[in-house]
Amino acid sequence: MSIVTVQLGQCGNQIGFEVFDTLFTDSHSSQGLCSKRENEAYQASCQERFFREEESGVLVARAVLVDMEPKVINQTLSKAAQSGRWKYGQHSCFCQKQGSGNNWAYGYSVHGPRHEASIMNLTRKEVERCDSLRGFFIIMSMAGGTGSGLGAFITQNLQDQYSNSLRMNQVIWPYGTGEVIVQNYNSILTLSHLYRSSDALLVHENDAVHKICAKLMNIKHISFSDMNQVLAHQLGSVFQPTYAGEGSFRYRRNPLGDLMEHLVPHPEFKMLGVRNIPQMSENSLAYSTFTWAGLLKHLRQMLISNAKMEEGMDWKVRPPRSGLPPLGSISANKELHFNTSIANLLVLRGKDVQSADSEGFKDPALYTSWMEPAHAFSMWKTQRAFNKYEKSAALVSNSQFLVKPLDMIVGKAWNMFASKAYIHQYTKFGIEEEDFLDSFTLLEQVVASYSSL
Repeated sequence: MSIVTVQLGQCGNQIGFEVFDTLFTDSHSSQGLCSKRENEAYQASCQERFFREEESGVLVARAVLVDMEPKVINQTLSKAAQSGRWKYGQHSCFCQKQGSGNNWAYGYSVHGPRHEASIMNLTRKEVERCDSLRGFFIIMSMAGGTGSGLGAFITQNLQDQYSNSLRMNQVIWPYGTGEVIVQNYNSILTLSHLYRSSDALLVHENDAVHKICAKLMNIKHISFSDMNQVLAHQLGSVFQPTYAGEGSFRYRRNPLGDLMEHLVPHPEFKMLGVRNIPQMSENSLAYSTFTWAGLLKHLRQMLISNAKMEEGMDWKVRPPRSGLPPLGSISANKELHFNTSIANLLVLRGKDVQSADSEGFKDPALYTSWMEPAHAFSMWKTQRAFNKYEKSAALVSNSQFLVKPLDMIVGKAWNMFASKAYIHQYTKFGIEEEDFLDSFTLLEQVVASYSSL
């Protein structure tokens, strides 16, 4: 079953390229842990999801590229073509000569309606090239203008026109100290609209990815390309093929549907995050060995202490016992540090994967009381290694990980709104004060719902 990726804005297109390049590179690398037949089945499964083959034999990404300025799209098309390994479709992109000026309202209310027919026509053509469409993977930022405003508009259109297909939005959370003065306005408008039209929001925080690049990858001068490669690795580790079931060596055909089924049991809770282990530079990898017990112990602690990487995580945080608050997890302001989950999906790849013990993730103390652990935890695996790591694990979680950053963004936006700062930049393009108030109300409810877990 195929997934159509929609890349929106500068951020969405640059990440999209890295994702497809990672998927292609991984699926076409020879893995000595697997037989030739299994490698071929893995490659075919990846191709069915994310690529189509031209008569010439070249693989073409199942993607639609959208930006309101041509520069990044031209660079993205060129980089893919120069790789000589895969490319984007010749007629699968849409761009104009004027961007959105970091104004969500301009992307949503001006570019959206003006270019709706052209963008949706491109999308329809890509859908028609799929034998069986399972859903859309929409990559966008939430703090700018085009990716966020137009992204929210296009997601609504996909909901209207493809109501039986799933929509997952991969959303880039802005730096806490961003350069765009109105990024908090753009963010709350993006999130509130996506909450109504998307089935799940897979969130990556720029600050967390930046730290991974600095501390784990040992990169001195971090570029957006470096960060996008970390993102692509995390996404690939989730979406590349895994076995369809215990004892099965057939690959799962519907990763998007299976992921949603496991992780989004209630429409009020649809914020997902990804953690990966290990992640390190190639130089360090050559001198490292890992055991499944060690990897899973660290990954579990990353989950419950809400850490995005191993380095610096708090080992004192423990799950609650017998209904009591977790020991050492309440600060003076009564803020709970323990990260309660609704659902977790563990994805294991590599050598001796059948011997990995995941019992620690089945502990009822990790989950909210209204989810049975049997339904709250799922595991996918394959003995085929991923991206040069002999053993690797990814954890996709629906948990409280975003409560604090979301509350912070809503608070900052509310403070600006209370003094009417920059509101005129939105009202002149049709976004009224009432739209802001609706967004605040919805997101405050999301914060309250997750906080109550």
